[in-house]
Amino acid sequence: MLKPRHLVAITAALLATTASVTAAEYFNRIASFPVALNNPDAEAGVENSAEIITATEDGMTLVYSNALLGGIGFVDITDPTAPKAAGFVALDGGPTSVTVIGGKALVTSDTTEDFTAPTGYLSVIDIATKTIETTCDLGGQPDAIAKNADASLIAISMENQRNEDLNDGVIPQLPSGNITFFDVADGTVDCGTMRVTELAGVADFAGEDAEPEYTDFNSLNELAVTLQENNHIVILNGETGAIINDFSAGSVDLEGIDATEDGRLSFTESQPGRKREPDAVQWLDENRIIIANEGDYEGGSRGFTIFHKDGTELYESGPSMEYIAAQLGHYPEGRSDAKGVEPEGMEVGTFGETKFIFVNQERSSLVAIYKDTGDVPEYWQSVPSGLGPEGALAIPSRNLYVTANETDLSPDGLAGAHVMIFELSESEPAYPQIMSDLDAGGKPIGWAALSGAVGDAEKPGILYAVSDSAFSEAYIYEIDATAKPARIVKKTVVTRNGVPAQKLDLEGITLDGEGGFWLASEGDTAKLTPHALYHVNADGEIEDEIAYPAALLAGETRSGSEGVAKIGDTLWIAIQREWKDDEKGFVKLVSYNLETEEWGAVRYPLEAAPEGGWVGLSEITVHGDYAYIIERDNQIAGKAALKALYRVPVSELVPAELGGELPTVTKELVRDLVPDLAANNGYVVDKVESFAVDAAGNGFVITDNDGVDDSSGETFFWSIGAL
Repeated sequence: MLKPRHLVAITAALLATTASVTAAEYFNRIASFPVALNNPDAEAGVENSAEIITATEDGMTLVYSNALLGGIGFVDITDPTAPKAAGFVALDGGPTSVTVIGGKALVTSDTTEDFTAPTGYLSVIDIATKTIETTCDLGGQPDAIAKNADASLIAISMENQRNEDLNDGVIPQLPSGNITFFDVADGTVDCGTMRVTELAGVADFAGEDAEPEYTDFNSLNELAVTLQENNHIVILNGETGAIINDFSAGSVDLEGIDATEDGRLSFTESQPGRKREPDAVQWLDENRIIIANEGDYEGGSRGFTIFHKDGTELYESGPSMEYIAAQLGHYPEGRSDAKGVEPEGMEVGTFGETKFIFVNQERSSLVAIYKDTGDVPEYWQSVPSGLGPEGALAIPSRNLYVTANETDLSPDGLAGAHVMIFELSESEPAYPQIMSDLDAGGKPIGWAALSGAVGDAEKPGILYAVSDSAFSEAYIYEIDATAKPARIVKKTVVTRNGVPAQKLDLEGITLDGEGGFWLASEGDTAKLTPHALYHVNADGEIEDEIAYPAALLAGETRSGSEGVAKIGDTLWIAIQREWKDDEKGFVKLVSYNLETEEWGAVRYPLEAAPEGGWVGLSEITVHGDYAYIIERDNQIAGKAALKALYRVPVSELVPAELGGELPTVTKELVRDLVPDLAANNGYVVDKVESFAVDAAGNGFVITDNDGVDDSSGETFFWSIGAL
């Protein structure tokens, strides 16, 4: 378990990445490439993927495996800020890994149809002509491929993976796996040089069924191999194939973690004796290896470990990466009982005189970056990496780091798989833009899904935000926007009768003028969640609940309240989309007079909806003579077109009786927010959900990351300056 001083050090490092006044170097994302661009003729809605990634020796072309479409893709990064599609080579089966030697791409592919008789092959592909020159039968199912320092030798981990649907995936399930070697001459693989090192019987656990995963060579031609399900590590002589050493990856007593999927971020639980079950492995030098402890079979210790090649444990990260992810709003609560942030891919690269360690976290969609000090790694920064980063590639000659993100949600209308490019330069990190402090107990204030915000009436730079239904509890967050990054300094649970309130989906917050707040909850009758307003005091205790009237609910749909603002004695609520009684292209701004208890509304005209999508409202905030409204489509990435801030004169907010003819307000575009989002050099996110104006008159925009559920977890927070 990390001691409080270590947590304080982590927080200090997080803040230091954006508060440096010296010419420190940091990684920033400079481009994002949707891999679907390499397959323009693929059927719409077909999943893409980018898993393992490498580059040509000049660092100008990326090569990635795409098992879902059965081939390898190429990306031209001559200009790394503007990557271009450079072709695709289709292969039989599913490519599992790729490396490059000279002008050739060496690709392993899995053609297994029967787990008891695994099959696969190695392809040698000429990069210039995109033609397959040679194939070698591997006699089993391959996973990772690695080349040695002088590219005279390759090693392939033949996993011969288990059937996870058979007996709940219990092992052993034969046949066992092995390491297969080939000699390479002038970039050409001679299939006749194939030799095999059997690994059956090496591991202490299920040794008869060795399942090798990742491999990596050091400068001595020693090969490190992880046996993930066996929780074991093997060191081989690459030239002879002989086993030099092997040892258990061991276990970790995890304490202070969130180990229950209960819709809360608690970090008060434990998992004793948690097997590491490493996935990726990298050499730090000739004697030290580092492993990413993803877990698969019955473990996963959520961090990374450094070993001497003799098996001596040198460093264990414990849950520290999870705490960082929680502070950045990226902790995947839906994976709490299993693998947490799920460290998977890993890379080590020396940039100038600094050796960096990159740990890809599949479920948090972050890359944690550390400096190798030869002793305790120094946390440096975290960068956001699309959905499910697996492949990791350092290109020090060009100051680049690249990730391949395997998750593709485009069939569901969400973000597709991307390759993302980061550059090391003398600059401040562009991310995070908002993070949390530690709580009174020294643990991170976990947060996500910011869905509505309001500025403090007296303190410039102080905002309050609410969370939506991503959590089982509803929260009010206090944000210090004067800090860089902005900091969540306090989290208050919304309570009813002394216990956390249930059946809330908070989407709006405004000041009540007495130290408390009015909250708007988006209802969902199917889930018994009411459309309602809630009055809470400064401690988050609900003091009054106001249900929406029958005249309004007669036309209700799922898309309800998406913001609330107060003008005098009247609350104004933005309804997200058309309800059943609305004319297409118009939504209601609903009013409730706190003194007379009268309801009313006006009509707000929407922009035209994109093909296959919809347009709606996400926020309403009042400042001066105007009500500011966020209007957006529900599209993401390349399809995103409308994310904008409009304003409506307060003088036009004259409500008419519900059920009758409603007056239509006029609107004026204040700011197109798409360029702001695109400037983050990832893909344009869909949910711009909050806009607040502080006591100094500065406007702040916040996106909603959906609680890291089917999302990259990225939250963007920025100011558009004085209104």
